[in-house]
Order: sequence, then C-alpha cells, then structure tokens
Amino acid sequence: MAHGGLQLLGLGVALAGWGALVAAAVLPQWQTYSFAGDTIITAVATAQGLWMSCASQSTGQLQCKSYDSILALPGYLQATRALMVVAGVLGPLALGLAVAGMKCTRCGDDDPRRKAGVAAAGGGLFLLSGLAGLVACSWYGHRVITNFYDPTVPVNYKFELGPAIFLGWAGAALALLGGAMLACSCPRGGRARGYPRSKGPDAPRGPASREYV
Repeated sequence: MAHGGLQLLGLGVALAGWGALVAAAVLPQWQTYSFAGDTIITAVATAQGLWMSCASQSTGQLQCKSYDSILALPGYLQATRALMVVAGVLGPLALGLAVAGMKCTRCGDDDPRRKAGVAAAGGGLFLLSGLAGLVACSWYGHRVITNFYDPTVPVNYKFELGPAIFLGWAGAALALLGGAMLACSCPRGGRARGYPRSKGPDAPRGPASREYV
C-alpha cells in the first residue's frame, strides 16, 4: 500500500495537470499565424483556439469572435473539443474519489485496503483525463504541422503551434504522472498485516490457534 505522502504528492501533481488542461482548453492560442513568408507584411496577427478565433493588431487591440456554427467546424476540431471536455469532466470525479480514499482523510469506509482501492480508482480517472488531453493535443498539433508543411496550402494560411497546445501537453503529462502515483495505492493480493488467519476447521478455537501474518 502506498504511503500517505505519495498519495498527497500524486494528488497535487494530478490537480496541477488537470488545471493546466482546463486552462489550455479555454485559451484561444492553439495555433498562431505564421510569419514564415519573406514577403508577408501584415499589421494583424491571428490565433485560433477550440472555441474562438482572435486577431491582435499592432496597436495592441485584441478582438475575439466565437465560432458561429459547430457542425461547420472540421472533424478534428470537434473531436479535440470533445476530448478536452472529457478531460475536464473527469477531473472533479477523480478528485472526489482520490480525497475519499486517501489515508489522511476519514471519508467513506474505515478499512484501509478499501480506501486504498478508492484512491487508486481516483488515480485511474486522472490517468484517463491525462490520456484524453494528450490525444487531443497531439491530434490537433499533428494537423497544424501537416498543414504547415503542405505545399498546396498558401503561405497566408499557414499556422504554427500556439502556447495553449504546449500547456495542454504539460498538463496531460502531469495528470498522467499524478494519476500513476495515486494508482500505486491499489492494494495487492493477500491479507492485510495483523488480520488473523485460521489454520483449518479442526484447529482449536483458543487464542493460541491464531496465526498473524
């Protein structure tokens, strides 16, 4: 059974990763306008996210506009949205299970083995949250890189990886790491130390008939 300190560390790392995933999902800088062309002269830089696109002018003014239609969006963008939403929803569920199953809390069952199993279940949900965020960011990043090196795409329509996608990758890594730490709380096979084990049906019933393992 994992030590309580490992559970606390895993919970903190997983929460930090989940928070980074939520922040990445909200930020509009998933891909930013590329200035790769030598002849491009523009005073407006555009950035696109999962929910809106923004344009910043050289004067410092920033204007953002939400996407008008959901069904008109590309399939990869809709899938990325869904995966990031799943990653965000799994976080509170994982937090509730992890807190209820930690050794330092008095929530739920008093059996330490059952509590360890509950904490491990919370770690499993954090693992799923991190995996969903990792797949979403990697899929979106692959499309951005593919379009950037596609010779058929005009230079004016090329984008580069934005800071939000790097934040999502970092959050996914932290959620996976913290979830793995919590998952180490899963009890192994065998009886817990200090529980009596009977030698058989014919063994005497007295105190001397108990063997502690």
